[in-house]
Amino acid sequence: MPEAPNNSPQSSGRLVIVSNRLPVSVERQEDGFAYHPSVGGLATSLDAIRGKTEMLWLGWPGLTDLDAEEEQELEHTLSESYNCLPLFIPEDEFGPFYTGFSNGCLWPLFHYFPQYAHYDWDEWNAYESVNRRFRDRLLDILRPDDRVWIHDYHLMRLPALVRKDYPEANLGFFLHIPFPSYEIFRMLPWRNEILHGLMGADLIGFHSFSYARHFLSSVLRLLGLEQEFGRVVYGERPVRIETFPLGVDVERFAKAHEQPEIQTELADLRRQADDRRIILSVDRLDFTKGILQRLDAFEEFLERYPQWQSKVSLISLCVPSRTSVPEYQQLKRQVDEMVGKINGRYSEPGWTPIWYLYRMLPFNNLVSLYLLADVALVTPLRDGMNLVAKEYLAARSDETGVLILSETAGSAEELGEALIVNPHDSRSIVEHLLMALEMPDEEQKRRNRPMIARLKRYTVDRWAEDFLTQLEAARRDRPSYRVHRLADARRKLLLDAFETGKQRLLLLDYDGTLVGFTGRAEGAEPDAGLLELLAGLAAEPANKVVVISGRDHATLQRWVGETGVDMVAEHGARLWNGSQGEWQVLGESFEEEWQQQIRPVLEVYVDRTPGAYVEDKGSSLVWHYRRAEPELGSLRAKELMENLESYLANTPLHVMQGNKVVEIKQSNINKGRAALRLLQVDPPFDFVMAVGDDVTDEDVFESLPAEAWTIKVGRSAQTYARFYLPDSWAVRDLLEDLLDPDESG
Repeated sequence: MPEAPNNSPQSSGRLVIVSNRLPVSVERQEDGFAYHPSVGGLATSLDAIRGKTEMLWLGWPGLTDLDAEEEQELEHTLSESYNCLPLFIPEDEFGPFYTGFSNGCLWPLFHYFPQYAHYDWDEWNAYESVNRRFRDRLLDILRPDDRVWIHDYHLMRLPALVRKDYPEANLGFFLHIPFPSYEIFRMLPWRNEILHGLMGADLIGFHSFSYARHFLSSVLRLLGLEQEFGRVVYGERPVRIETFPLGVDVERFAKAHEQPEIQTELADLRRQADDRRIILSVDRLDFTKGILQRLDAFEEFLERYPQWQSKVSLISLCVPSRTSVPEYQQLKRQVDEMVGKINGRYSEPGWTPIWYLYRMLPFNNLVSLYLLADVALVTPLRDGMNLVAKEYLAARSDETGVLILSETAGSAEELGEALIVNPHDSRSIVEHLLMALEMPDEEQKRRNRPMIARLKRYTVDRWAEDFLTQLEAARRDRPSYRVHRLADARRKLLLDAFETGKQRLLLLDYDGTLVGFTGRAEGAEPDAGLLELLAGLAAEPANKVVVISGRDHATLQRWVGETGVDMVAEHGARLWNGSQGEWQVLGESFEEEWQQQIRPVLEVYVDRTPGAYVEDKGSSLVWHYRRAEPELGSLRAKELMENLESYLANTPLHVMQGNKVVEIKQSNINKGRAALRLLQVDPPFDFVMAVGDDVTDEDVFESLPAEAWTIKVGRSAQTYARFYLPDSWAVRDLLEDLLDPDESG
């Protein structure tokens, strides 16, 4: 959970909320339209900030078959009376978008029900199209100082679509359902498109740490982007990934029992219950909620503990959901049949085991049930958060009541004092039901007090304010990534400086700079275009072109030696000066028998990490893990680093971690020292440029004069370089401009 906000989320600009549905339900009637503000859900969650900032809400109004005059009427009324901007979606597109892709693919897959997910290209195209409609409508009204908060799985492509056309937009996204593990998420054919869509935001919020962890794992495995303290550098921007557990209006629930109508209804319910104990479950009728499994566990409880028959009843409140979808119709039939079977088997005169309510209840009726229930049985198979658990605790003003909570509900990460169960383990649920019904009041209060206190600290108001505070912080993050892209005016300045230079030094890293990374070290041979480019630059008398690499000297010479460039190999251990025609050994000599002692250690980690291998660079040994499973490779790399650092203490050897490598070399050797040696010429160079992508290139950037053109390949907040280029292809474009400046104009 993020720390308490220390500054206000308020801004001079508007807060633009974007969600699939507006917070107003529109109903067509004979004499026009009726408007009903939504109760509960996202609309209620954002009530707290309505009075603190100007808010505009963009979403679908709930109707599709409208003519132009009706659309105009709706837009006027919703805008003037509710600060809402409707987006009208054609009926033939809305079905594939909403029922099809959003709820027929993403919903079951993200809730770990891949057997219910279907993958249809027409539905995906509708999803993309509707997200583009939202983009177009948003861009029509967006102002420079607006903050945009996009919500939920229906609009996961929207952040990137907006970012492409409005790069400076301040965008936040919050996912209200679980983000699944990589093994589930990878099943989605459009997995990369979804990730790229979300990464268009400045801030991505999740209910729980596990969801954020799953998201970061997928970003690493599918996009190859690593996180650092919850930030991922995506292209030219930092993206924050944070956890914001949605809360409830604790005060509203805590004071509800004081209302006379609730007291009256509660008294009536208690008369109906007589002296029986009450177990309560409240769910939308959905296959993710574990309703059938819960009913089965309750039947098992009555069978195993017959002494509780006629002394306890389960109130099962099921709110209708997606009633036109066949899978939900089938679930409704199964629930009806199971309730009928259990009641038929165990009912006695004056006692019904299950009170089955298939309807939505207003606030007062719901709170009355919370106050009546001795036990809340909240056991979804998978749930993004589940606010029922929190509402039950908040309503219990006397701090009694027992919460039985599924470990797969998002709220379980916050409510650890509850009785936590595996929703698939009926025996565990049965035993915890018995424990709950027999639990003394003092133990109930001991468990509930810290949970209620936690809910009071992180309310729904705090959730919204916290997200907006972090969104503002994410906006302020951008300037801290001080490296500027080498484009437009900056690029022209570099080309002008190069053109006027009389003696120029070009220091070029190889892997990740002149060529992209490959799975195997030997797979990065230069292509003919690169060789021609290097040869052309080296042929210019004013240029001293140096390929400065971690590659071993034999490979480097075989690959680029014929181009006429100078070379620094093995991170500065050897220097090839073309005018002398031989390799020079730099630094102090050191017996290389150490490699025979270190290699067995590296081989152990090769055996433990499928895809890893060892490369001998002559003066260094390198353990590669680019082809390994990303998380395992990172874990093994950290273990290896710790092992080697203690092993190499008090030796002239140094271990460092680079881009998917761990390298052991002599501590007196680095690229920066080699660069300083190359600078020692008379007259001095009047143009110096260094380009590199790796941590080893930072030694070069740091060693060069302040006026040197130092360029990082890939974006990083921690670099000595003054500028950056996105990838090796951009480096090639720059070198081609240096070779032929007339073409660049």
